[in-house]
Amino acid sequence: MRSAFIVAALLVPSVAAAHAVLTYPPTRSTELKTAPCGAAGSVRGTNVTTLLPGATITVQFKETIDHPGHYRISFDEDGQDFTIPPDLTTNTEGMLNVVKDLIPDIQGTLPAGGRMYTQDITLPNVECTNCTLQLIQMMSEGGVYSPNDDLYFSCSDITLAANAPDAGTQVGGGEDAGVDPGGSGGPNSGTESGGCSAGGSGAAGLPAALALLGFAGFRRRRR
Repeated sequence: MRSAFIVAALLVPSVAAAHAVLTYPPTRSTELKTAPCGAAGSVRGTNVTTLLPGATITVQFKETIDHPGHYRISFDEDGQDFTIPPDLTTNTEGMLNVVKDLIPDIQGTLPAGGRMYTQDITLPNVECTNCTLQLIQMMSEGGVYSPNDDLYFSCSDITLAANAPDAGTQVGGGEDAGVDPGGSGGPNSGTESGGCSAGGSGAAGLPAALALLGFAGFRRRRR
């Protein structure tokens, strides 16, 4: 019975240390260390949010690991051609797809479950079917700036359409629907290199863990 519990514990998915991740529009991936969208090889997924061209929306994101620094939000109307910040201090707002820069990172003890952020942005007044919103968390505690170590990335897949309702429509489900821990089309390494590390495994192991527990209990009763 003890060995069954050990196996079950190994199969139950662990919580990924996400640092900061978009929650609205919902994120494409919970991996965050590889530019431009967090996971290596990440491509557009099926969880798409449709919004009005030129609308002002409230972007929401959650910080689960606190670092000094700031955030940057960018928008690409065709793909994910985002740039790496040149340093930790330059205000790139209005340049190279950057919509909002130098969003302060609130310091202090994180609340249980993480700290929620909101930031109003105005979307471009264009229609697009392959647009992407990007959030970058920029850490400033390392001294010498290193993009590989100091940046975390999160992307949301969106479309801008004139017939969209004001509040936006999520195609594919609710806030967490369609989130691929490995990034759509990308590998799921479950690790973050260069800064803090985070492990995570898929939810597929949970049914197997429960089955093992049931089997162990059945054998014990028969004895």
